[in-house]
Amino acid sequence: MKTIIFMIAAIFAATMANAQQDKAKFTALDVFDLEYATDPRPSADGSEIIYVRRSNDIMTDRTKSNIWSVKSDGSENRPLLSGRDNYSSPRWSPDGSKIAYTSATEGSNQIYLRWHDSGQTALLSNLTLSPSGLTWSPDGKWLAFTSRVPVKNPTLAKSVPKPKGAKWAEPMHIIDAARYQRDGQGILSPGFTQIFIIPSDGGTPRQITSGAYDSSGALSWSADSSHILFSSNRHEGWEMESSEADIFAVSVADGALRQITDDPGSERNPSYSPDGNMISFTKQSNAKVMFKNTYLAVMDADGGNEKILTPDLDRPASSIKWASDSDSLYFQYDDHAVRKVANVDLDGDIEVLAEGLSGTSLGRPYLSGGYNVSKNGLVVFTYGTADRPANLAVMDGRNMKLLTALNEDFLSHKNLGEVHEIIYNSSIDGTEIQGWYMTPPNFDPAKKYPLILEIHGGPSLAYGPGFSAEFQRFAAEGYVVFFDNHRGSSSYGEEFSMLLHNKYSSEYDFADHDSGVDAMIELGFVDENNLFITGGSAGGIAAAYSIGLTTRFNAAGVIKPIVNWLSKSLYADSSTGQLRNQFPGFPWDHVDHFWKRSPMSLVGNVKTPTLLMTGEQDRRTPIPEIEQYYQALKLLEVDTIMVRVPGSPHGIAGRPSRLNAKVNNIMAWFERYKK
Repeated sequence: MKTIIFMIAAIFAATMANAQQDKAKFTALDVFDLEYATDPRPSADGSEIIYVRRSNDIMTDRTKSNIWSVKSDGSENRPLLSGRDNYSSPRWSPDGSKIAYTSATEGSNQIYLRWHDSGQTALLSNLTLSPSGLTWSPDGKWLAFTSRVPVKNPTLAKSVPKPKGAKWAEPMHIIDAARYQRDGQGILSPGFTQIFIIPSDGGTPRQITSGAYDSSGALSWSADSSHILFSSNRHEGWEMESSEADIFAVSVADGALRQITDDPGSERNPSYSPDGNMISFTKQSNAKVMFKNTYLAVMDADGGNEKILTPDLDRPASSIKWASDSDSLYFQYDDHAVRKVANVDLDGDIEVLAEGLSGTSLGRPYLSGGYNVSKNGLVVFTYGTADRPANLAVMDGRNMKLLTALNEDFLSHKNLGEVHEIIYNSSIDGTEIQGWYMTPPNFDPAKKYPLILEIHGGPSLAYGPGFSAEFQRFAAEGYVVFFDNHRGSSSYGEEFSMLLHNKYSSEYDFADHDSGVDAMIELGFVDENNLFITGGSAGGIAAAYSIGLTTRFNAAGVIKPIVNWLSKSLYADSSTGQLRNQFPGFPWDHVDHFWKRSPMSLVGNVKTPTLLMTGEQDRRTPIPEIEQYYQALKLLEVDTIMVRVPGSPHGIAGRPSRLNAKVNNIMAWFERYKK
């Protein structure tokens, strides 16, 4: 009897332990509980930081944005504008008494003002199209922003007059623009982005730029509030010039334009120094190549005495901000999958101030995150880790201090996968590749685990050791997830990025991934009989190309790929820039090259069961790409399935339920073919 009782007790204890472990797993519903901080904005004295807090609403299946405030010592973390409506783009007034922001709380996205002492709010604008680039004038009297201005639709034939009351078909749409579509927006109505100003105490917005050109990007006011800097390509035929932009100053009083730069290539992100004597900007060549470094430069306010401050930094500089004394600048850059904040003086001496910016890309661990600086030099940034999305952090001298703990309430009780670095050499030429792998919860190195190779998009982007809801889902179901930054990835310099120039996809990036799988097997805990491959966008191209070169994978998840460059390069929204920078010329002049880069050229070799998935409204990697690959695999009698995401653009995981559905379908497909 005692033996039976002991056995029952043991079974009960094991059952309870398993139940607790299951409860601690990261699940699909946990995706709805994730939050992260973004767009930090410190007050002038650095005592308070306002920021956007993003969270997922399980009832609306949307990510919502609220505006919160926290003291620089981490106290008084509280909402300023919160609820079911979205509030974003908070901007301090120069005197710190008010905050401008945007919200669609009354139906469409508009500009609002909040008095910081009383909490009173006022609607400033009544725009027909959404504003962006909200920027205060130094005197506090104006707000500048950009918005798209419609123009008359082109016409060809005269319309036939219809009888009164007749219900005829919708009129035909005439298109004559080279850039006529955009992923997420579909076919664009004719129009151009222009700059507007609006009085900060309310009034009518006034358009101060015009013409058949886009005047977009960062805006910067002159110290006396009389001019605004912006960048634009105002050449004739600008639609075909994806690597050209110049800096202009526009007069607030009369809209008079003054061109400041006219070098070949692009000068963007201009900003006046606080004393008004200089302009900072980013500079990039117009070379027809896959990677062009971006340099931080300065010049006099009249455009003279240009000087590049980062000539020896083999990493693109971005997010440029002047120090309050006008003697140095802050900027961010990515180095070996780590995002950093640095300061550079006018002599070009660089000092790294903070690193580990991350955590604002929840689905997959892309490099992400941003920062800002107060007038007294307090650096505040979004800091993420492999097991936490972005919190706010500040640099207290040389020490980092976390100000928020947005996900501790539930992630601290979760048993998450752990991320580890792996460095290896590619078998094709010995190039060193940096990668990572996530082990499942309760990992036992003595056991064998199935492995998923997950390939990032771009291809000129990069993963890092950051938080990934998708990878945590895979790991929770017992998979080891391997991901690498193959040749061509960003954050490793020009030479590494150019290793993939005119070679995407190819046996070169395939070797980088394949060698990583070999390196993972050598660690001893990967089951080489259960290997799987997936990736999205450029990662989907690489996955499709890989299964044309190998049969080592049990199954593949090819997500929103390009399979035929001959077709895609002429009907996607990225065609203009891609044809110029990623290929040797037009497809009809280089048919062999375009076909060799296409996974479809290898489809006859494919034996791997393949899931295909794309959004039905995707204009970056349009759904006909998987339709033709699906039909080819069916004709070849290869096990395949096509998953169409209704109404979705390229970002098929843009809503929480879609992120879960993406992962669930991939895992279900892999489970079918697990040995």
